[in-house]
Amino acid sequence: MVLVAVFGAALLVAVLLSGLAARTVLSTSLLFLLGGALVSDGFLGLIHISPESEIVAVTADLALFAVLFTDGMHVSFAKLRANWRNPARALGLGMPLACVGMALITHYLVGLDWTTSFLVGAVLAPTDPVFASAIVGRKEVPARLRELLNVESGVNDGLALPVVLVLIAAAGPTAAGAEASYGSIALELALGLVFGVALPLLVNALVRLPLLGAEPKLQPLLPLATGVILYAACHLTHANPYLAAFSAGAVLAAVAPESHKAFEPLGESLAELAKFAALLVFGALLTPQLFGDLSWGGYAAAVLAIVLIRPGSLLLSLWGTRIDRREKFVAAWFGPKGFASVVYGLLVLQAGIPQGQEAYTLIAVCIAFSIVAHSSTDVPVARLFHVDGLTDTATPLRPLSDDKAIASGALPPTRT
Repeated sequence: MVLVAVFGAALLVAVLLSGLAARTVLSTSLLFLLGGALVSDGFLGLIHISPESEIVAVTADLALFAVLFTDGMHVSFAKLRANWRNPARALGLGMPLACVGMALITHYLVGLDWTTSFLVGAVLAPTDPVFASAIVGRKEVPARLRELLNVESGVNDGLALPVVLVLIAAAGPTAAGAEASYGSIALELALGLVFGVALPLLVNALVRLPLLGAEPKLQPLLPLATGVILYAACHLTHANPYLAAFSAGAVLAAVAPESHKAFEPLGESLAELAKFAALLVFGALLTPQLFGDLSWGGYAAAVLAIVLIRPGSLLLSLWGTRIDRREKFVAAWFGPKGFASVVYGLLVLQAGIPQGQEAYTLIAVCIAFSIVAHSSTDVPVARLFHVDGLTDTATPLRPLSDDKAIASGALPPTRT
């Protein structure tokens, strides 16, 4: 109950400060991260959570699923067909370059073996622009840039997972590693994609039957029910829930635009709650002991991951494209590490590989640094694209679909 009370208090503070956060470097995401750290064993000792606690894995898993499900609904297949080249470059070239670059600095600066170093690179390769929502959530920001970041972040989680599982298996003779065969990994991804496409199509077909149909006030619950069933089905069958979530959101938006429109406010709010809960729990893991366990080489690697590896890899992948230089640099900077990296980092820790603890410590510190750096710079960078018209903090509160996607009512409560 203490954790629930802390979450409620943090949520109240975040809502009250959201108007100020929408136009300054203050971030509601950072508030939850710091709030979790403050009440943990490392400081006030109000809650007791370890990386092995079930609540850590569950909240991170639910948050990633919810965020990918709602993010998938923002994908326009028509626009994607017309502008697929840039996301393909970011995923096909930029992501492998980031993985290799992170592996190199991890091996030489931290001293981990090559397999574990590449594992760290694979865990930190996925991006999560939910922590840079002022970029992906404002219409003033060029659509091409928003589309690039949204598609990249939605797809790279599923692409990184099989690599992470294979490298965990290669890093040590554990039971978890022995089960992660190439065949089972391929089956997991295939099932996730099949479920993510088939279930929304099935639900949409049921709605169109003569005797069936959703009452207007219950229509927002139709995609919610689809998401709940999909989440359960993936975990019961060991299908990839993250690939399923993103593909299901995209299919729902394409075949059932009315349900998508009705669900959007509710979906955004649920995704926000899941995100905040995961941030609070993850923050509770960031104890002084964890930061003390990381070497100076580890801190150097974490900084380089944010300021060199991600920017450099994406700029190289976009070399020769017609994207405006300013858009390239913004896309290169906003490669925050988020829930996918948290979930995969926990897999590394729980696998029991020889250097798993050292790898997890580096991953956790890098994620924390990334959240601070990216969630506090999205609004200033967004202003480069003439994001204006923010209202006074005294404006009455309105529902927020993301902590920075709406500036105190200056923009409608949706993310595009």
